[in-house]
Amino acid sequence: MVDLEDYRLVFVAPARGKTAVGDYSEDFLTGVRPHFGEVVEVRCGSPGDDGIAEARRARKAVMDYVATAPAGRVLVHAELAAGGFVPFWSIVGLRGVPVTATIHDPPQGVWWPWSARFMHRSRLLFHGVHFPTQRVTTALEGRVYTGRTLVALTETGRRSIEQRYPHLSAVHIPHIVRDRPTIRPAQDRPKAIGFFGHVYRGKGFEQIEGIRKQLPDDVLIRVAGRGTEALPREDGIEVLGAVDGPDEDAFFESVRAIVVPYGKRHWQDVTFPASGVVAHAMAYRTPIVTTGYGSLAELDTKTGAVVVPVDHDEPETVATELARTITELVDDQPRLTELGEYSEKTRQDRSVPRTAEAFAAVWSRILAAPN
Repeated sequence: MVDLEDYRLVFVAPARGKTAVGDYSEDFLTGVRPHFGEVVEVRCGSPGDDGIAEARRARKAVMDYVATAPAGRVLVHAELAAGGFVPFWSIVGLRGVPVTATIHDPPQGVWWPWSARFMHRSRLLFHGVHFPTQRVTTALEGRVYTGRTLVALTETGRRSIEQRYPHLSAVHIPHIVRDRPTIRPAQDRPKAIGFFGHVYRGKGFEQIEGIRKQLPDDVLIRVAGRGTEALPREDGIEVLGAVDGPDEDAFFESVRAIVVPYGKRHWQDVTFPASGVVAHAMAYRTPIVTTGYGSLAELDTKTGAVVVPVDHDEPETVATELARTITELVDDQPRLTELGEYSEKTRQDRSVPRTAEAFAAVWSRILAAPN
């Protein structure tokens, strides 16, 4: 196996606080940095923040870091997501250097590769360009990834990548679960359930009102995350907005379970991302009640989750099925205890150090292979 301490890692990703991928990247770097002799970063903004000039500067920075690596010992790794305009173009055309990428919205790395800042000024322009050219962009990605190794954070995501792009290697390394303070066990927390995360299409926040109507009055709903402050308020629903640090700890300690009512996110295609919300819940040993949409179907009791079969073609039934399961779970002390214990085991298995070791093993194999 190759010793990564002899290598420079060029890491391309959104900055901290710039999308969930940027936040993930901080945990990722914390884990992998000790494995390399040197780590250099090329960071970007959220979708819509960066224009063509910023993409060109990032691409030049990557090429310069590759060219100046001691003895040519260098590896490039990018974090690619649906709107990852800058990271994608930073690795296009790189030759003679090992390149890997984590695909956050598989099967494709970037669904909107032309999404420079000016494209975000008009939804008509944005989708008018990307939707008709999807076959072209899919083929472009196939050329860029051929012969390279891509990492999916779910097994269904890995399979979807290999089906779409057969001329590459795809591996599955589960989403990092952060180290978080130990809080009260779920069964000892207030009688409440939580919704958490960034507000955007497919996250299912529109189901909260329907779930509220079908829950017993003594079960409180608490909602936290970026963008949640704009959600409607009503009796029995407490909206907190963004929470960090001690406020985040307090939020999770105030709920017995986190509800993940996800549905289809992209109207262009079905995607199989890992859920950062699920990873957050695991970090706090908090049981999960979730739909089985996409990669969420991989969850089960042994990962601390209850997967609720729902029919997304009949959205009015989603709230009913979730509310029924929530009502049964919040008063079931043995079940809450069991799920919390399995969540703790999953947290250990997917910790930052263990995830970094899995990536390091993949990189060592790549670097040891003949060119």
